[in-house]
Amino acid sequence: MTVTSKAWIVGAMITAAALSGCATKGYVRDQVGMVDQKVDAQGQHLDAVDRTSHEALDRAKAAGKLAEGKFLYSMVLSDDSVKFPVNRANLSPEAQARLTDFVNKLKADNRNVYVEIQGHTDASGTPDFNHKLGADRAEAVRLFMNQQGVALNRLSTISYGETAPVAPNNTPEGRAQNRRVVVIVLA
Repeated sequence: MTVTSKAWIVGAMITAAALSGCATKGYVRDQVGMVDQKVDAQGQHLDAVDRTSHEALDRAKAAGKLAEGKFLYSMVLSDDSVKFPVNRANLSPEAQARLTDFVNKLKADNRNVYVEIQGHTDASGTPDFNHKLGADRAEAVRLFMNQQGVALNRLSTISYGETAPVAPNNTPEGRAQNRRVVVIVLA
């Protein structure tokens, strides 16, 4: 290879390298513009998420203030006439009558109250099953009270399953007492 052809090849390689590494101002402006659009879109998304999280926090604070309220009174659905049958969440006619009286008292008091409905079970069954059954019992009471005119935003449910017995679980009578719903009214 001659020196001239070597020089020409080296020159061509340098020119190709220089041209491949250079960008025009228009190309750079277009690329920066696309990146700016993506950043703006992400900023708008983050603003929306921030607003949503602040709204959720405000709702949680309001619920917390309600939950911090003082105890007014409670009712337990567990005496002989309204105990829940084994593995059931159905409300007996007697339970419905007691709940109707309870709801009428709430309405007559005409106070801004918060009602916590706690579902409980006996210890027969698995903990997961009992937790779900307790939730189903509390939900049955919540829906019945709503049908009687108590606003859903005033009612909350929680299941304790088998974890908070009021009697020993080693006798049929004790297990029957543990199958219950407790309704607590807070101001």
